[in-house]
Amino acid sequence: MSLSKPFYSLLGVYLEQLFNHPVRTKSITSSVLAASANYTAQRIAGQKKLNQDSVIAYGLFGLIFGGTVPHYFYQTVERLFKHDMKFRRFYQFLSERLIFAPFYQLLSLYFLSIFEMNTHEVAVANLKKLYWPLLRTNWQYLSIPVFLNMRFVPPMLRTVTMSIVSFIWVVYIARRRRHLQDKQAGGADN
Repeated sequence: MSLSKPFYSLLGVYLEQLFNHPVRTKSITSSVLAASANYTAQRIAGQKKLNQDSVIAYGLFGLIFGGTVPHYFYQTVERLFKHDMKFRRFYQFLSERLIFAPFYQLLSLYFLSIFEMNTHEVAVANLKKLYWPLLRTNWQYLSIPVFLNMRFVPPMLRTVTMSIVSFIWVVYIARRRRHLQDKQAGGADN
């Protein structure tokens, strides 16, 4: 019981910040989760030396795009599909899966590569190789969590909820990107 008091106090402060400063709070949360996910992916892959540039790139992406883009998307979707609209949640879900997911996947793959100090050409080449396989995997495995998020989570908490779900997704993306980069580095050595 004594451990629950600090936890609930911290949760209360977090929810207060989320209510009073939603974009800032979601951006910081996304940044911390994205950097942690990249770190976790590197450790799971058994890398001896931590690639700090990659961790920083993921954290920077989370800070700049991870809180803002989903926040404004979910806000727009709430306004577009009114409460009295028939099949409202279904249309919200479809718009997330067919508009937001492809756009956000493209944005993340490109800017993660740029934030890792790759050239535009390298970023586009990585994007071409990874975009469709990752988008298909996203649709396949994240559609149920997205539907549950749209259906049961209050709008204020949707971005945070998806940030937590995306922790696992970021681990997956980081591993796929790292595999591609290792493959390209191996091809360049031959």
